[in-house]
Amino acid sequence: MGTNGHEGGSGRQWARADATRQALLQAAQEVFADRGYHDAGIAEIVERSGISVGSLYHHYGGKAGLFMALWEHYNRAQEEGATRAVAQARKRGEKDPIALFIAGARAYLRVCWEQRDVAHLFHEGEGPSGFALMRRSRARQWVAQNTKLLRGLNGDGEERGGRRRQVLSLVLTTVIGEAGREIATAESEEAANEIVEEVCRILIRLAGGSAD
Repeated sequence: MGTNGHEGGSGRQWARADATRQALLQAAQEVFADRGYHDAGIAEIVERSGISVGSLYHHYGGKAGLFMALWEHYNRAQEEGATRAVAQARKRGEKDPIALFIAGARAYLRVCWEQRDVAHLFHEGEGPSGFALMRRSRARQWVAQNTKLLRGLNGDGEERGGRRRQVLSLVLTTVIGEAGREIATAESEEAANEIVEEVCRILIRLAGGSAD
């Protein structure tokens, strides 16, 4: 019984800590969206969250830590959505690399609308010191992942085909990144979906494919 009681207490403590972190992130997201990163104040985040300033520093170390936690959550949502969409397409029997790429891109872009408040903030490039460098590093990783996804494209020999895939991936990834900015500021979900589908059509043309 003592062990079960200890486990139950640990579980409740973990749940309280998780609820505290979520409240702080939600409040930070709202304040950052309203005021931008640099004008956002710790006092307002604490007031909106109902959590003590001590807990904020304990869990996130300050305003920069909150921002980076939101950034990681946003990226994880995009990556998980794209990965899931590609896996589902493969499960349906899809093998064309362009079609798989488009499936991932469509899911990725929809997160820009679903999380448009933070997406707009991140696309504006505002953030703590080092954020711009982190964005560039993440972009390079994304290009590398997309290059692997496009590996099945025909090329004129492995070396030339590899260069083509890398350049194509860079172009397509850049288009998707810029489109995310427009989607995050769309006037409605319908408008956002129209942008997503138009971008996917452009991506298909650029890749020289015929994916649906």
